[in-house]
Amino acid sequence: MKSIKVLRGAPCGATWRALEKLIGMEASEVATRYGLDVQFNCSADPAGWDPLWGKSPVHLAADMHFKALQRALKDIEEKK
Repeated sequence: MKSIKVLRGAPCGATWRALEKLIGMEASEVATRYGLDVQFNCSADPAGWDPLWGKSPVHLAADMHFKALQRALKDIEEKK
């Protein structure tokens, strides 16, 4: 990845801190790495369990970021 533009991110700042590490990585690796880095940078209480999602807020944040980046990468590929 050469550059990434955030359109909407987490209020805790995990979105931007996790993205800093992706610059220079291969596109095939970034989606998985991004989800993990969001978890490491997320300030939500991992012990808190969301009964609607069945996950902790940290895991939910990782899933949402992972899927958003996957969707963005797919859109880029389709435009080529």
